[in-house]
Amino acid sequence: MYLIAGLGNPEKKYEKTRHNIGFDAVVSYASMHSIELNKNKFKAFYGEGNIKGEKVFVALPQTYMNLSGDSIAEFAQFYKIPPENIIIVHDDISLNPGRLRIRAKGSAGGHNGLKSIISKLGSDNFPRLKIGVGAPQHEDFDLADFVLGKFSDEEIKILRPVVENVCEAIDCIISQGIDRAMNKYNN
Repeated sequence: MYLIAGLGNPEKKYEKTRHNIGFDAVVSYASMHSIELNKNKFKAFYGEGNIKGEKVFVALPQTYMNLSGDSIAEFAQFYKIPPENIIIVHDDISLNPGRLRIRAKGSAGGHNGLKSIISKLGSDNFPRLKIGVGAPQHEDFDLADFVLGKFSDEEIKILRPVVENVCEAIDCIISQGIDRAMNKYNN
């Protein structure tokens, strides 16, 4: 059994922002597998399906980014999903737009959503797919304003193939394991 969660913020004003690329990718993944995100429990909108012979929950936590762990932990505890079967998709400012990096485990790296999940699960041993959104061009630019800003048209063109790769990489993790996915999709 797997939980696949995209990180983001729930209000309409945050749609299509850098911080919500995790939401966007997971919505694409659900659509690709005809999974409707029509249930509301565990502080998340979610749906369920069967992928590669595994029961899968696809979720969008509605707790805001910095409290994502509240939703993820409730899900994990209720369904007894071990951390290594919780796949988190999120933005990463340390990667250029168009880059994808998959990790089997690790620190939060300054990402508040990951900090919350690690804290609530009591473990950093969960796969994460990091989607590069770039960093502000000027040192004095407010980071919160940057990640809550919308993508440019050029960035959107760059990110479309990355979202497709995220969807394929999630399937690869489920069917072939995290090591195979890292070897195939880390670019």
